[in-house]
Amino acid sequence: MAATPDPNIRIAMTIAGSDSGGGAGIQADLRTFSFHRVHGTSALTCITAQNTQGVTRVDALPPEAVVAQMTAVISDIGVHGVKTGMLLNSGIIAAVAEQAEQLALPNLVVDPVMVSRTGAQLIDDVAIATLRQRLIPLATILTPNRYEAQMLSGQEINTLDDMKAAAKAIQSLGPSAVLVKGGGMTGDLRGVDVLIEGDRFEVLHTQTIDTVDTHGTGCTLSAAIAANLALGRSLMESVQVAKHYVTHALLHSLRIGHGQGPVGHFYSLL
Repeated sequence: MAATPDPNIRIAMTIAGSDSGGGAGIQADLRTFSFHRVHGTSALTCITAQNTQGVTRVDALPPEAVVAQMTAVISDIGVHGVKTGMLLNSGIIAAVAEQAEQLALPNLVVDPVMVSRTGAQLIDDVAIATLRQRLIPLATILTPNRYEAQMLSGQEINTLDDMKAAAKAIQSLGPSAVLVKGGGMTGDLRGVDVLIEGDRFEVLHTQTIDTVDTHGTGCTLSAAIAANLALGRSLMESVQVAKHYVTHALLHSLRIGHGQGPVGHFYSLL
């Protein structure tokens, strides 16, 4: 006799890479889902060998393996919110976009993971073009950092007005909403984010935390937005709650290893 699923349990999925150091990627995403009392599922895209000091190796999974993980979860368990992180290459991005469209994935949060917060490009130009053309138009919300927003908009970002103009330009690529993150900004704009949803702009301020241990903040924010959307919150509330969560996780970041430690996902237990 088949079991009857409990409709009160909310499900989120992360489609991202593995961080062996546990600070970012699916490890950060699943902890974030758990904190929000959302059951976390995953589709692994790549395996990294990394620690607090850097990445030493990356192995991509075949696109077919990524698709198989997605279909296995959704065909049985279902999903109420999805986030994508490191997709690594054009083949994986195209496969994920095709499945997202075919399966009508709800509440799709796309963290583009194209350029690091320091400005280093993380995926090649072909992958960026595929992301731009295939996956970004399907997003409920896109969460680029300063450098990713510059690349996607073709505009320099130095001021608040620049952030707004970039968000508007990126929105024309198709996502329902865009959150341009200010973690890479300087001065008074450090940590200030700009959200555009429809024709509405919101400038979001949070406390600036002085810590070097910020590994996984982008993954954590997008996962928290996906978790809150899965819980039925509005987009604006989901972003606000997610930013509050990341701020407190930064306040309790973990001083581990000899490099950049991760945020404290379970800060309330620390």
